[in-house]
Amino acid sequence: MHVLVVYCHPVETSYAAALHKTVVENLLAAGHTVDDCDLYAERFDPVMSRAERLGYHDVPRNREPLARYVERLQRAEAIVFCFPTWCFGLPAMLKGFFDRLLMPGVAFDISDPADVRPMLTHIRRISAVVTYGRPRWMAWFMGDPPRKMVTRYMRRLTGNRARADFHAYYHMNVATPSGLARFLRKVGQAFARFA
Repeated sequence: MHVLVVYCHPVETSYAAALHKTVVENLLAAGHTVDDCDLYAERFDPVMSRAERLGYHDVPRNREPLARYVERLQRAEAIVFCFPTWCFGLPAMLKGFFDRLLMPGVAFDISDPADVRPMLTHIRRISAVVTYGRPRWMAWFMGDPPRKMVTRYMRRLTGNRARADFHAYYHMNVATPSGLARFLRKVGQAFARFA
């Protein structure tokens, strides 16, 4: 498959960077093509401008500010997100990516507001590799927005056709080297058989 990998972390020596590298290497080794979208390296602007918001429903002109990203999303057969959870949510950069890119005429058809239709039906697989500073129970207590965004909202935009999975490492605040190494291996194995 052609896989769009969306990576979001500002530090190239982070554990998130190691996870991202493992994802990309194993996808390539499994025979997939990869469009590696590093939001920080690409200097993605997460801020929706006043003009963009005013033109949000103006299909297809609303695509113009993000034409390159729209094309990349439309070419993808699968999408993988790699990011840390901060304050129990998506990093601001990634939230801006969702806010700006998942627009009418790209992610959904809102020409009939009473019957909004998904438009990412070409995507067959959705996955995420995510780290959390706190334990699983606290993420659950807070509603776990990152998990819902990936496994519910993104899947809904595919017409509920895509298979979604979510690989999470919880409680980074007390992580041990052996625990981090074990999760890295688990992620590598998962993406070596990604289909």
